[in-house]
Amino acid sequence: MESVSIKNLDLKFGSVEVLKNLNLDVHQGEFIVLLGSSGCGKSTLLNCIAGLLDVSDGQIFINGNNVTWQEPSRRGIGMVFQSYALYPQMSVAGNLSFGLRNAGVAKAEIRKKVARAAEILQIEALLNRKPSELSGGQRQRVAIGRALVRDVDVFLFDEPLSNLDAKLRTELRVEIKRLHQQLKNTMIYVTHDQIEAMTLADRIAIMREGKIMQLASPTEIYGKPVNKYVADFIGSPAMNFLAGRIENGAFHFGGGVISLDKYDFAEGMAGDREAWIGIRPEHVIVAEGLSKADLTVKVRADIVEPMGADTLLWCVMDGQSFRIRLDGQFVIKEGDMIDVGFSSNAVSLFDKFSEILL
Repeated sequence: MESVSIKNLDLKFGSVEVLKNLNLDVHQGEFIVLLGSSGCGKSTLLNCIAGLLDVSDGQIFINGNNVTWQEPSRRGIGMVFQSYALYPQMSVAGNLSFGLRNAGVAKAEIRKKVARAAEILQIEALLNRKPSELSGGQRQRVAIGRALVRDVDVFLFDEPLSNLDAKLRTELRVEIKRLHQQLKNTMIYVTHDQIEAMTLADRIAIMREGKIMQLASPTEIYGKPVNKYVADFIGSPAMNFLAGRIENGAFHFGGGVISLDKYDFAEGMAGDREAWIGIRPEHVIVAEGLSKADLTVKVRADIVEPMGADTLLWCVMDGQSFRIRLDGQFVIKEGDMIDVGFSSNAVSLFDKFSEILL
C-alpha cells in the first residue's frame, strides 16, 4: 500500500491553473522532496495533501483512505511550517501539548508523548521556556516536535529551514535526516534548496508550472536528467550548455567537435539534429586527465573563486559563460590560459527544441 497517492490532481484559482493533472505515489516510510523554483506549485501541492486547500479535481489518498474532502485534523498528518507558528504566550511544553489537550488525550499520555518528542529533538532543557527565549533553530525543533507528538504516519514539511542561517540549516538538515531514519515515517518535504533535496530525499520530484518534470532518486536526477530544465536546476554551480549540432556521430559547435562514440543515447535518439550539450563544471577535465579527453580547448580564466576544498573558475566558451570546478589546491589566477577537456561519457545531450534528453 502506498502511504500517499495523488491521482489526476487539478487546482485552479479562477482561470489560473496551478496544478495540472498531477499524479504522485509516495511509498510507506519514504522521504520525498518536492523541489522547484518559486511559483512552481510545490507548497500548493503540500497544502492540498494537508487539506488546507480544496482541489478542483482529482483525488488524494493517505494510507488507502480517500481524504480528498476530509478536514485536515482527520487526515493523519503532522505539518511543520516555515514560520514556526508557535503560541508566544505558551511555554515549549505548552506548545507541544496544545493539540493533544484539545483532542482530549489523557494527561499521563500527553506527558509521555511530550517527553519522548523532547528527547528525540534534544529540547528537554527548553520545555519551560517561551518561544521568545529560543533561537531560530530551537523554535524550529519545537515546531517539528509539535507535529511529532501527534504520532502520525505522514509528516509534511513546508520549507522548514528557510528562515535559518547557513550553519543552522546544515545542523537541522542532519537532524531531520536522523529523525527520519529513527522514526521511519513517510515524510514529504518542500524546498527550493537543491542541497536540502539531494541530501535528504529518497526520491526528488522536480516541479515546474504545476507539473512534475522528473521523479527519481537524487543520483538518477543528477546523472540522467530527463530534460534541459531539470539538468539546469540540479547542480551547484549549474550545468554548462553549449548549442550545436549532432552530425555523423559527433557534436559540432563553435569550439570544436566532440566524438560521441562513448555517449549512451536513449533508444531512438541517436539521429542527426540540432542539440544542446550539457557539461557539469566538475566533469570538465584539466591537468593530467587531459590525455583521456575527446576534445581539448584553451580558455582564459576570467574570474577565480576560491571555495576552500574547491575553486570555481569562470571563463567564456563559444561566446557563453562557462564554469569549471577545480581542486582547491589548483593554482590559477585571473588572466591565465588553461587547457580543458571534455569526455563524451560525462556529458548530456538535449534536443534543441523539445529539450528532452537524447
